[in-house]
This record gives sequence, structure tokens and C-alpha cells, in this order.
Amino acid sequence: MINVVVPELAESISEGTIAEWLKKPGEKVEQGEPIAVLETDKVNIEVNADSSGVIHELLKEEGDNVLVGETIATLNPAGEAVESPTPETEEPVAPVAQEPPVQTSEPPAEHKAEPVMTEEHTPGQRPVDGPIASPAARKQAREKGIDLSNVQSRDPLGRVRVEDVKVQSKPHVQPAQNLTETAKHASAPATTEDGRPVERIRMSRRRQTIAKRLVEVQHTAAMLTTFNEVDMSAVMELRNRRKEQFLQQHDVKLGFMSFFTKAVVGALRAFPRINAEIQGDEMVLKKYYDIGVAVSAEEGLVVPVVRDADKLTFAEIERSIAELAEKARTNKLSLNDLQGGTFTITNGGIFGSLASTPILNGSQVGILGMHSIQNRPVAVGDKVEIRPMMYIALSYDHRIVDGREAVSFLVKVKEMIEDPETLLLEG
Repeated sequence: MINVVVPELAESISEGTIAEWLKKPGEKVEQGEPIAVLETDKVNIEVNADSSGVIHELLKEEGDNVLVGETIATLNPAGEAVESPTPETEEPVAPVAQEPPVQTSEPPAEHKAEPVMTEEHTPGQRPVDGPIASPAARKQAREKGIDLSNVQSRDPLGRVRVEDVKVQSKPHVQPAQNLTETAKHASAPATTEDGRPVERIRMSRRRQTIAKRLVEVQHTAAMLTTFNEVDMSAVMELRNRRKEQFLQQHDVKLGFMSFFTKAVVGALRAFPRINAEIQGDEMVLKKYYDIGVAVSAEEGLVVPVVRDADKLTFAEIERSIAELAEKARTNKLSLNDLQGGTFTITNGGIFGSLASTPILNGSQVGILGMHSIQNRPVAVGDKVEIRPMMYIALSYDHRIVDGREAVSFLVKVKEMIEDPETLLLEG
């Protein structure tokens, strides 16, 4: 047998959770074919077969945590895929007579190695005409008080294996004297101490990691947030005027994110400490601009990175963001997509947020929050006009970023958005 082990994932990832088995015992796999999907703290990773063969046994169940290098399944390299049984060899799975039949001849050759009647047969278990089960499965079923006739097999031949007994025993199987009590609790909804209904849902590994790291940031960084507001009139007028031509020329829509990404890069050049991180007693000022863009996915917020944003055109930025967002929604992000950002932009405005205080992302010292665009009365010279306005927020690490720098950074972003021609001049 060949062991299927959890592969090396990444330098910072040592374990994961079995999210889904893609193959079942008895199924044939080719070398390099995915067998399981592993959920890690950051992304989902496929576990592939190192050689061709037939799945012999799954040693872990969906939802189990596993370590790098741990064996999760076994593969028979010389096996053949199990086919559906023919009428001549099919074993019955239910009694066909009131009394046990008398064996008058040798059982078929294919069943000699594991006859249904074994030395482990005891009163209370099903006799010869019971379900087909391995000795290990029978032993485990007897220890757990499980009737094998109630166990659903995943084997194409209907044979009950150890993993089937484990699944049957997980949440609902108890010794016989407690079955009534179990059924009563299973049918009743979860409640608080005073009887009010609640629902308990286990957090996914990724959601737990997100929660842990957000709390760590607030405990380790001296985080502060400053606000400003931006008149979006000029950007909206330019976008409306050029969006059709832009779409035809570049096959991607012109959104607001490319404007803000360009504005952020220009502001980071003017205030380099906001494009830095703290390592021990040193500030590491980064001379490149990998901008993280927060994307809402089913398992929680992820922040894929647009690499070298300072070197990209508007169309290239929009295309990169669209591709990363699609990969996030379909769980196709790689570790490389998520690592190494120098600054982050998050847009709560797409969900209707008017104002917020975004939390720093990892070791970064700055994050820009965009919000909803609302028509509001503003003073323009000596008169009042209705303008499309957006609140923007900068959360920053006060350990290396002073208030003057943070406020000036936000003013710089505001000025470039309100005069988008400067985005071209700033490069």
C-alpha cells in the first residue's frame, strides 16, 4: 500500500482541515489527480495522488484537522476500480429466511478470505444473512453498540468498513438505553439557559484565523484612524464619459478602484513610512507598491494583492482586481495571491457603509477605507451645491506614523481623486 500524506503547504502553514474527499474507497485515481480538498488558514489546497492506483482506505473524515506529513489515506497501486456486483456474487443485505441457513458447501472463493461468520460473532449480532462487514468494522460496531444493519455503506459492493461505522457513531449513536434520550435532544432546537432558541455553528478554520489575527493586530499595534471626505464629481464625470470606450478597448469595466489605487500609490510615494512595517527595532521602508484589495468571500474577508501597482495602467489594475475577486469567490486563490502586500484598500461602500474604522492587515501600518457615495449639500465658493461625496478613512500604526503624516496622506489622496488628471502626472 502507498500512503497518501498531507504535502508541504507553505512556510507559515503546518496544518489544515479536510474540507472534502473527492474520491471514495474503491475508486481509481491517476497520478497527479486530486483526492481531497484541504482547507488551510489562507486558501484551499488540493491533495493529489503521487501515483496511480485504487483508493484502499480513507483514514480521516471531512472536518478532521491534519498535520503536514500525516497519512490521510492509503492507495493500492496494483488494484482495480471496484465495479458493481453481479447477481451471481451479490450478497443479500437483509434476512431472507426466518432461520439461519445451513452451510453445506464451501463459500465462493472470493469470500473465503473473510467469511461472514467469524469467531467474533456473538448473540445479538446478525448471523450469516446479515450485511457484509470487515472484522474490524464488526468489532468497532460491537464496542459502540451499533447494529450493522443500520450502517450505511459507501462501498459499491455494500461492504461495511470501519469508516462507515465511525460516521454512524459520530453525533447520534449511543448505547441502546440512551437512544430515546438522544432522539429527544436531537429533535429539540438549541436553547439558552432561559430556554430561548439559538443556533450553534462551528467556525471554519479560515474564520478562526481571521478572528485571531484581527485581535492580534489590535493588541500589538497603536492603531488610530483619521477621516476626510472626497468630492467624487470629477471622477464620476470622467468615468461616465470614458467607460464605454474603455470597455471596448480593454474588455474590462472602468471602476473606482483603479483611481483610488493610483491615488494611494502617489500618496505612499510622498509619505513612505505608511508603506512600511516594523521588524524588531527597525522600520522597513518598502520601495515597491503591492496593494492589497479586500474582497468579501463566503468564508470571510480575504485580501489578495495587486503586485507592482505603480507600474500598471488603469486597465491592468481593473483586470487584476476582477481576476482576484473571481478567484476569491471560487476558492481558487493561491498563497502567492495573498502574501506580501504593503498597503491595503477596503471598500465597505459596496455594502452601504457610510463610515468605518478599518483594522490594519497583518504587519502593514496603513489601510484606506472607502465608503458609500452620497449626494450631500456642500459649500462651493460662496454657494451651496449638491455633490456626490464619499467619506474616506485611514487607519494607521501610530508607532511609526505620526498624525501629521496620516492626515497629509489622506489629503493627498483627496486632492488626486478630486483632480484625476494629477493621477497621470503622478504616474
